[in-house]
Amino acid sequence: MDGRRVSESRITFTQPMGLDMANVLGNVHGGIIMKICDEAGAFAAMKHARRPVVTVSVDSMSFHSAVNIGNLLTVEAEVTWVGRSSMETRILVTAEDLMSATVTHTNTAFFVYVALDDAGRPTDAPPLIVETDEERRLFEEGAQRQALRLERRREERALRR
Repeated sequence: MDGRRVSESRITFTQPMGLDMANVLGNVHGGIIMKICDEAGAFAAMKHARRPVVTVSVDSMSFHSAVNIGNLLTVEAEVTWVGRSSMETRILVTAEDLMSATVTHTNTAFFVYVALDDAGRPTDAPPLIVETDEERRLFEEGAQRQALRLERRREERALRR
């Protein structure tokens, strides 16, 4: 299977934040932002695998600042690490106040997806071709995060017994 470059998976979603997205404090509800992040990450993973994918994990997602109603939300996603069927995507979120032109980085997260075959079972994903120092660093860090995820899964299974 031929590998694919990180750049081939990049995707950008841009969406205005409307009143229907508000929480009780009048900011954009965090769940709305998480949904948009999941969709962007899934599309980046699908672009890489050229297969359907499902979300299997979301590493911690901390919100550094609020997203306000009326902001233009931009979510950028790219594949940063690939295992056999698993793909990690890095999600970068910014909010732009269109009146002041102020752009705020609101959060970064890593979502993991699994490529699916025609029967809906996990299938191999193409290897990731890393070309820059930054891509290599993210790939190595992604491998470390995956090892931690697998260890947590083993611990969770042991607790259920």
